[in-house]
Amino acid sequence: MKISDIIKQLALGAFVGCFIVALIEVLIALQHGPQLVSFSGYDVINAFFGSIVIGWGFSLSGFIYDTDWPLPFQVIFQMAIGFTALFGVAIYLTWLPLDLGISVIIEWILISVIFAAVFWFGFYIYYYLQARDINQKLE
Repeated sequence: MKISDIIKQLALGAFVGCFIVALIEVLIALQHGPQLVSFSGYDVINAFFGSIVIGWGFSLSGFIYDTDWPLPFQVIFQMAIGFTALFGVAIYLTWLPLDLGISVIIEWILISVIFAAVFWFGFYIYYYLQARDINQKLE
C-alpha cells in the first residue's frame, strides 16, 4: 500500500462523505420546506468535518478489498468500521437523537444502512465495469 493510495482514499472518502451530508441536508430542507429550515454556521461546520471523518471511516476500511478474504467478510469488515465511525460521530454531534425514543433511532439506522448499501453497490458496479473493460483490452 503506497502513500498515494492512502491519499487517494482519504480524498475520495472526504468527497463522498461531504456529498452525502449535503444531499441529506437538502432532503431535510425539501421535506420540511426550505423556508422553514435554517442551518447555523455551527451546524454546517460540524456537518463538514463530521462527514469527512465518516467518509474516511468507510473509505480507508476499503483497503480490506486488497486482501484474499471472501467478499462477504470484506463487506462486513468495511461496514463495521464505517458504521462505527458514523455512529460515533452521529452521537458526538447529536445527529442521532438518542432522547427521542427507540423508533427514531431504528429509523435513523435503517436510513443509514440504505444509504451505505446504495453507495457500496454503486462503487461495486463501477469497479466491476472497470475490471471488465481492462480484461477486454487484455484479450
